Amino acid sequence: MQMIPSNSRVLVTGACGSVGSALVKRLLDDGHTVCAFDQSEDGLFRLDQELKGVAGGRLRSFLGNVRDEHRLRRAFEGVSVVFHCAALKHVYISEYNPFEAMQTNIEGAHNVIQAAIEANVEKVVFTSSDKAVNPTSTMGATKLLGERLFIAANHYAGSHRTRFSCVRFGNVLNSNGSVLQIFGRQLENGQPLTITSTGMTRFFISMDQAVDLCMHAAAEMVGGEIFVLSMGSCDILTLAKTVSGDRPLKYIEIGPKPGEKLYEELVTESEAPRTAHDGHMYIVLPDTLDMLPDEMRHQYIKYEKLPRLSAPLRSDMDLLPEAEVASTLRAAGLI
Repeated sequence: MQMIPSNSRVLVTGACGSVGSALVKRLLDDGHTVCAFDQSEDGLFRLDQELKGVAGGRLRSFLGNVRDEHRLRRAFEGVSVVFHCAALKHVYISEYNPFEAMQTNIEGAHNVIQAAIEANVEKVVFTSSDKAVNPTSTMGATKLLGERLFIAANHYAGSHRTRFSCVRFGNVLNSNGSVLQIFGRQLENGQPLTITSTGMTRFFISMDQAVDLCMHAAAEMVGGEIFVLSMGSCDILTLAKTVSGDRPLKYIEIGPKPGEKLYEELVTESEAPRTAHDGHMYIVLPDTLDMLPDEMRHQYIKYEKLPRLSAPLRSDMDLLPEAEVASTLRAAGLI
């Protein structure tokens, strides 16, 4: 696999978030100069303190907001690859603050596109979510529009070299505000676990897998694809039993929060026929393929021999047994 060229200058928006900071660490480990872009001054300070020993002067801290296109343009100067991780991601908070979610997740994505083209960035990867698939929440709808903007940006870029692709995550295990962190605090305090619904199912991905998926997309993208890892799913009750270990499971059912679904999807029914898969990765090919520049469209030949999906991917199908859920959490160092 062609990796990001050595000693590249790479920028990560939302660099102080769970996935963003993990990407920063991986990129530094790989020898790149990393521009950490985030609106949190305290977050950037903490990131710098944590990583300055291994960064060797290759970490650059950029304080700014993706809502500010001018600031993005300055930060993108000399950058070859951008990972766009900045977002408002909490479903129920976005339900109560939809305009704020729109400004960050949609207008912010548009600003990243404009700045990347202006700065002649080579590759830009947008981190999306399974909540963008047939969305029922404000957050999911903003992520869906972010995907559409990034895919369309490949023909919007015209003669510029900049290419855009997306990745879709399931729930990233132990990310900020995730169910594992909530369960962990409740177990520490001897409280019953709060479960939205015993019938709720979710796709799960470890932090290392999330970072691997981003790196794979940056290395392999033609432009316009959505890369999705083949990931396991389980019901929330099984997850609760697993993290409880030998302790008796005590839980209360609290009902869905605004915007929440009982199951998630990785690929829609309409996307399935144009989704190639190689056993461990799904690649959703754009339905605007005919609109892409000729030199890009011809590169899509690499996907022609891969089989296509015949049905959508839903989290309430082929659930992992409890033993496999435990093995996944153990491998990620979470139990």
